[in-house]
Amino acid sequence: MEKMIEFKNVGYIYEKHEGEGTMAIEDVSFSVKEGEFIGIIGHNGSGKSTLSKLINGILFPTSGEVWVAGINTNDHSRIWDIRQSAGMVFQNPDNQLVATMVEEEVAFGPENLGVDPKEIRKRVDEALKTVEMGAYKNKKPHQLSGGQKQRIAIAGILAMKPKCIILDEPTAMLDPSGRKEVIDTIKRLNKDENITILHITHYMDEVVDADRIIVMDEGKIAMEGTPREVLCQVEKLKELSLDVPQITELAYSLRDENMSMGWGVLTVEEMVNLLWQ
Repeated sequence: MEKMIEFKNVGYIYEKHEGEGTMAIEDVSFSVKEGEFIGIIGHNGSGKSTLSKLINGILFPTSGEVWVAGINTNDHSRIWDIRQSAGMVFQNPDNQLVATMVEEEVAFGPENLGVDPKEIRKRVDEALKTVEMGAYKNKKPHQLSGGQKQRIAIAGILAMKPKCIILDEPTAMLDPSGRKEVIDTIKRLNKDENITILHITHYMDEVVDADRIIVMDEGKIAMEGTPREVLCQVEKLKELSLDVPQITELAYSLRDENMSMGWGVLTVEEMVNLLWQ
């Protein structure tokens, strides 16, 4: 598999009026292969949202290089190629929706790319079907639930045919039902459509099924590995002011009470199997 995203010793400083700045990202290096599902977690101010904006060309590195689909983001002449390859879904869907009808909303991106109207019609229908919102194409976005709005925002990105989707805390403003809708959609896009996913979140249970997890702290990568390798390091995550999945914490507590529990419990099913044994 080819590299979809690559960070090479990237740093980013938010400049202040006095000439001094705040280091948001410091000497970060990692790569993401095509088709991977990467979870990025970290407490507020850890640098994870800055990371997402560097990928999409909203921000540009102060030092180092960011490559997206083989394009250096510092090549400003190709910024639209980068944004077509790597679509961005934000925390609040209301900030991303601009049209008065759902199908118009999904068509907005390809229209701005100059796609042929017949192709746009095809892309809109396909994107709405993919996020299971085809029945709502003639609805007004403000009539939808939070989870439905976020799925429409994702459909709008899909209609531009991206290779990668970056989701910056897309479930932070949703109730549990809306969260499940969006997470199920993300997983389906990754598995069925082979779209590279970077999911930034503070909900640990949302990255249990990721291929890899990157933990950010004070602008640096503090931990990296598979969900089992990362999420089961309970003490270290707590030192970084992060939670762990509830079921993992339960298994950890039971081991602490000298109960014979296996290492690395991440799901309810795994816990049930262990208890039966």
